[in-house]
Amino acid sequence: MLKHRGFPGRMPGSDFQFTIRRANPKGVTPLTRRERRSDRKSVDRRADTAFMAALWECFGNEPFERGNLDAGRLSWLFGREVVPAQDPFDPADYEALLVINEPLARASFADAFED
Repeated sequence: MLKHRGFPGRMPGSDFQFTIRRANPKGVTPLTRRERRSDRKSVDRRADTAFMAALWECFGNEPFERGNLDAGRLSWLFGREVVPAQDPFDPADYEALLVINEPLARASFADAFED
């Protein structure tokens, strides 16, 4: 499993995890598309924005390996702002390639792209 050096481990000032320390011994947690409802807590929305900002700063519009990025946090963006960069795509593979869908990500998380 690739460890993304320099990627924040969590959202500053919170317990929202962005990366994992080691591979899951029970098997890879698959990425699934989680629906974001309008009644989500504001702190959850801030965590999504902070995670998108970290993804953009680290990878930009280049494909990146899933590696040690947290499956739960990625799943809130998967299928919309973060999409598979390869076909076929295995959602339960640490080496799976992903890419940011920039137009949709900018529309959904405008704050994440401000300098």
